[in-house]
Amino acid sequence: MITGELKSQIDQIWNTFWTGGISNTITIVEQLTYLIFIKDLDETETRNERMSKRLNKEFAPIFGADQQDFRWKNLKEMDVNERHNIFSNTVDGIFPFIRSLGSEKSLFSTYMKGATFGISKPVVLDQVMEKLERLDMSNQDIKGDVYEYLLSKLEGGGTAGQFRTPRHIIKLMVEMMQPTLEDTICDPALGTAGFLVAAKEYIDKHHDVTELDKHKDHINKTMFSGSEFDATMLRIASMNLFLHGVEEPNIIDVDAVSKDNTVSDAYTLILANPPFKGTIDKESIAPGLRNVTDTTKTELLFLALMLRQLKKGGRAAVIVPDGVLFGSGKAYKAIREEIAANHKLEAVISLPSGIFKPYSGVSTAIIVFTKTDNGGTDNVWFYDMLADGKSLDDKRNLLVDADVFEAFSFGDGATELSDELQKELHDKFNLPDIIKRFATLKNKNTPEAERKRTEQSFLVPFKEIKANDWDLSINRYKEIVYEEVEYDAPEIIIARISKLTNKRNDLFEKLLNI
Repeated sequence: MITGELKSQIDQIWNTFWTGGISNTITIVEQLTYLIFIKDLDETETRNERMSKRLNKEFAPIFGADQQDFRWKNLKEMDVNERHNIFSNTVDGIFPFIRSLGSEKSLFSTYMKGATFGISKPVVLDQVMEKLERLDMSNQDIKGDVYEYLLSKLEGGGTAGQFRTPRHIIKLMVEMMQPTLEDTICDPALGTAGFLVAAKEYIDKHHDVTELDKHKDHINKTMFSGSEFDATMLRIASMNLFLHGVEEPNIIDVDAVSKDNTVSDAYTLILANPPFKGTIDKESIAPGLRNVTDTTKTELLFLALMLRQLKKGGRAAVIVPDGVLFGSGKAYKAIREEIAANHKLEAVISLPSGIFKPYSGVSTAIIVFTKTDNGGTDNVWFYDMLADGKSLDDKRNLLVDADVFEAFSFGDGATELSDELQKELHDKFNLPDIIKRFATLKNKNTPEAERKRTEQSFLVPFKEIKANDWDLSINRYKEIVYEEVEYDAPEIIIARISKLTNKRNDLFEKLLNI
């Protein structure tokens, strides 16, 4: 969530649309997204041009010789009416151009066919572009925050239990799962593609140009997949991934848990924050999912879907509402037993209830598991996250230095912070500690095995979880140490009260005699 000056600048742009006669929230979000995308295309082209000169290496330009007028740097210098004509030209203007990006039959091209220009007044376009030009979105992560803020205006940030995942929580999950160039990665509740973008950024940072070039086709066409049924989200996700170098992601326009989604045994990694507390009509649910958990609740059906879509050996990191961990209903127990008994449940990380504020105070957790089809759960790692680096109220203010937070959230994770600094910040910022401890679970002699149940993280044997009816709530297993408090004897307390009463009476007498 963004605050301060940047938030104020976006609100000013929003007001420009309103005063210009455009009041539909979805229309404003879409038009702003298109403009940001057009601006980004030019910035990407400029970076490629500079790199080409520096390395003396050719590159494939985005803009042809006859499309230079479509570049942001040239658009902003034009006459107001001339610029508006380029945007509104439905034959050879800028929107036909962005709809043609990507290969002719790519899904990006398919979803962008619905992209149309919706600002009828040249002066409104001029004012919006002028204000956008003042926004410093050179940092891709700030751009992500801008998207998140824009999208929060759609029904207050979430409908049917859909809430935007904070970027540092996305980063945490990606760092834990460590995606590789061999992975096929999916988010079945895609939204704006935040998880896939973060996975791509991780891969880019951990491999050199030569390695990335070898896997270019895989990265562009088969590595990233997702499903989303909202047309606006499909376009935004497509643009977001395109700008991060994924030209043809496999984004399918489908309700993920419906009969229309037939994908199975396809992915090696799933990263997701599926919708909470939603329901779907029984007749629409894919039959195989209800065999795992007989329910209409989306938070359970998505877990069943992930087990179907993962390849054997594939792994997942998923945000779930706390009810999934301890719900007593038959469907809740069934999905927990399925994951823990028939596959390998590795971790349950309890998140503070303020993570999704100001949009929701729902309590959630991250669960990490691997599809095995033959069990494998031995010990489950529990971690009680108490602080994510931000206040847990509606303001969500940073509690640690902004540079430190950014170094973690958008750098190389915990490696950006020294051990000494991590210890110093731990009470306010648990995420580096989670990454560090989670990485040790791969070792047979992990130090986590020695941790007591009174500590922030510990291991729980499979047998104990089974004996507790597959309950995965951390409070079931955590031991709380109560500090012994000694109170004075009653006669001492009474004497103290009597003394105070006498003193009060004396003061009252003095007041009466004034």
